[in-house]
Amino acid sequence: MTHTLGETAPGRKDDLLGRRDECAVLDGMIGAVRGGRSHALVVHGETGVGKSALLGRAAQSATGLRVLRAIGIESESELAFATLHQLCVPLLDRLGGLPAPQQAALERAFGMRDGGVPERLPVALAVLGLLTPAARECPLLCVVDDGHWMDRASAQVLGLVARRLPPESTGLVFGVRKPAQELLGLPELEIHGIPDADARALLDSVTHSRLDSHIRDRIVGEARGNPRTLLDLPRGLTATELAGGLGLLHAAVPADRIGRRVLCRIEDLPEEARLLVLIAAAEPVGDPALVWRAAGRVGVTPVAALTPGLDELVSFGVRVTFRDPLIRPAVYRSATEHDRQTAHLALAEVADPLVDPDRRAWHFAAAAARPDESVAAGLVRSARRARTRGGLACAAAFLRRSVELTADPSRRVDRAIAAAESSLRAGDLDTARTCAGIADRDARDDLQRARTQLLRSRLDPAAGREGNHASSLLASARRLEPWDEDLARQACLLAWGTSALVAADSDGLMAASRAMRALPPTTRTSSPLDLVTEGCALLVIDGHAAAAPVLRRAAAALAELPAHDVPVWSWVAGGVAAAVWDDRAMTAVSGRTAEAVRAAGALTELPLCLFWSGLAATWTGDFAAAEAIGHELARVAATTGRPAPPHVGLRLGALRGREPEAEPLIAAALEDDAGTPSMRGTVAHWAAAVLYNGLARYERALPAARAASGTGEVWVSMWVLPELVEAAVRSGDERAARDAVERLARATKPYDTDWARGVLARSRALLSEEASADRLYREAIDRLGRTGLRPELARAHLLYGEWLRRERQRIEARKQLRTAHGMFVSTGMEAFAERTRRELLATGETIRRHGADASWRGALTPQEKQIVLLVQDGLSNPEIAAQLFLSPRTVEWHLGKVFTKLSITSRRELRNIPPGAGLGRIAG
Repeated sequence: MTHTLGETAPGRKDDLLGRRDECAVLDGMIGAVRGGRSHALVVHGETGVGKSALLGRAAQSATGLRVLRAIGIESESELAFATLHQLCVPLLDRLGGLPAPQQAALERAFGMRDGGVPERLPVALAVLGLLTPAARECPLLCVVDDGHWMDRASAQVLGLVARRLPPESTGLVFGVRKPAQELLGLPELEIHGIPDADARALLDSVTHSRLDSHIRDRIVGEARGNPRTLLDLPRGLTATELAGGLGLLHAAVPADRIGRRVLCRIEDLPEEARLLVLIAAAEPVGDPALVWRAAGRVGVTPVAALTPGLDELVSFGVRVTFRDPLIRPAVYRSATEHDRQTAHLALAEVADPLVDPDRRAWHFAAAAARPDESVAAGLVRSARRARTRGGLACAAAFLRRSVELTADPSRRVDRAIAAAESSLRAGDLDTARTCAGIADRDARDDLQRARTQLLRSRLDPAAGREGNHASSLLASARRLEPWDEDLARQACLLAWGTSALVAADSDGLMAASRAMRALPPTTRTSSPLDLVTEGCALLVIDGHAAAAPVLRRAAAALAELPAHDVPVWSWVAGGVAAAVWDDRAMTAVSGRTAEAVRAAGALTELPLCLFWSGLAATWTGDFAAAEAIGHELARVAATTGRPAPPHVGLRLGALRGREPEAEPLIAAALEDDAGTPSMRGTVAHWAAAVLYNGLARYERALPAARAASGTGEVWVSMWVLPELVEAAVRSGDERAARDAVERLARATKPYDTDWARGVLARSRALLSEEASADRLYREAIDRLGRTGLRPELARAHLLYGEWLRRERQRIEARKQLRTAHGMFVSTGMEAFAERTRRELLATGETIRRHGADASWRGALTPQEKQIVLLVQDGLSNPEIAAQLFLSPRTVEWHLGKVFTKLSITSRRELRNIPPGAGLGRIAG
């Protein structure tokens, strides 16, 4: 079971979560095979512990090796040689090269020739005869997964083969639950559960809503570090259904995970024991005192309930612990509705209303068979508190159940609207639609109808549906205005954001801006809602000069929001800070809002927050953080069912300058954008302009920059202007360059930040002569040097160095170009680094193509890469040798090659290479 969500350690993208040592052993084996030796290994552990994930990773990381795979299949376990046939099929074209007796034996084994069942030894020798010449051509890795389902004949033959592997370049690794007799004596790697901290991280990565900490600890304790158990538990449940962990009783129970014997044991329990186990299952934390008090409430005593064999299901100690957390939902599902209500009512009645009011309310709700206002009101109170414990999803679950238990139609509508809003923000669009439908059906007054219309206007864009969403939101705003001006303002602002951030719709942007301006004036002076609304309207209608003072105040107000208000404004906060050209505010605000939204479980808003946070990381040159954010965006998309916006990946690929990786991303985004132009296409053109400027293909950068700057979009159309200036100047289109500089001046001057002034000075310098150019380049370097925008500063040094070289000031040019090259290399901007290197060569300076960072990523072999990582972890040469199946002398020889490639001389320098610098790409 490959656990691919949240599975990697920071900076170590290729290591499974909690499996660093195991990955190192397998990497060492693969390295030994790649180096010319042969090894066999039996990987064993209980069901679901992660054997298949490790073997899958080994196969994927075996660059330069030919991988042969076979999987044991239960239904074929009685078919002689079935697993062996899977493994050998790719090599059967070599049968003719075997000695006649071995060829005949293998053909009889595979049913290719008539005859009796062959002896195992000739078959094993035949398999070795196939592997040996193949390994001489290319190192081989043979992977046999689910080996416990191998037929006995295959197990016998492969056991013989594993003990007689060819002397060169062959690896054979088995994944089994327990080593069979045929594999005993081979080197073993036993796989245990992952550590609790990693188990929590894995569980968090697949729930995507904050679990109650006590429930999470109970699940982790019961799972005993088994990754498959942790992955199976929330499968099929939405964020709202999880309800902070309370809803896990409704998890699907895979039959193969529990086993028929356990299910029969549940069914065969005496009545009192079955009720005790049900109460234990329904109590989510595992509090034994609470379970026994509830059991006593319904007349269940320890003497009657603790029957022999009960410990096969559950144990009562410091915590009530099921043998497997999936037994809980199995017990719960097997009970009758009446028994479940009885168990929940007993738990509710014995729960402390002061210590645990929310779980008490949940139990009362689960016990209710008909509408009950007192229970429904308790759920509403719990929903308010739930945000701090289980986030929006938990609050939505409380509210959803309160709707079902509310008899009064008007209250039911209000609660349905609240449930729909929380479900929408939590990313559970199906529940949001259901609740919105209830509100729509039962609405009693115009305000309820207007709020429901606003909900529906928000649901379609959240689901990624086509349509004029801005127009629908503005219609909702007009309907709300007589009843709730603040909600009308929010609807207008949502329309503005939908046009600006999703559709790049200049007409919709103007319509929303005019609608915001037409709203009645407010007497408040510092409300973020009022400031953002006014500033955004001014920006579109009157331009940067008019909007700057208001947007600066709005950015300051958003930066100082109380923590509980941050998620409400998260979707707009990063954009306001970026609009005023304040890099530090953009980084701080986007990071704070993403953290708050992530903690709240607001999955609908999280992608936009991650967009701003990832964009800020690319501006500052923190590519490792940007890449991690890209992975998180993909995980959120998998949870919500909506495609991940590619903006961060596009920007990151462009700055890194790896053309084979960046161009397909750009092409795919532009193809998706062809039918309905959107922000995606604007960002793709911006990325293309950056990529081709880095590659010095200015004739391709120019049209891309023009396309991005001409959309009427608010942010990217400004940020791409320096790219347009550079591409136009280098392409000889001075008029286009001067027009772009004028536009850039109008967009930056009103804000007077070092970012704004720095990029303007750098762009003007490209069009200036002699003294003016020199002064402007120095100003750009000075101003950008006071920001955190490392890539922009490096580009200022590069452009200054290029200008100095053309002015025949070679010594000064070298200084600037060396600085730029070092910054590009350490940041990971490979295309710009290579462009700078060529400029240095033109000055007469010799510089290595492979520096000690990102530019050597393609230079290290997999073996060298693994040794580097182990050195960085502090291991000595003998320790590395033991872990990688090498001799200390071989490790020393590899390190000498590494030092040469990285232009360093010591282990200390090797340890100082930053983790995010890039050990990801290696030579095949």
